[in-house]
Amino acid sequence: MKPNIEKTGRLARGGISAIFLLAAGAVAPYSAPLAVIFLLVGLFTLFEALRGWCAVRACGIKTPL
Repeated sequence: MKPNIEKTGRLARGGISAIFLLAAGAVAPYSAPLAVIFLLVGLFTLFEALRGWCAVRACGIKTPL
């Protein structure tokens, strides 16, 4: 898992992570399963941002950032 995204891609994934983590907290009182899904997605995108690695790019798909 060597880094395959640059600074802008890392920032974008960090922003996406923040959105999903905030959404998980917002929907937790109403739907626990949905909150868990949002939490897992948020944590995974945070991992991608911190590591500089993109799962989609690792599969060979070109992304704009």
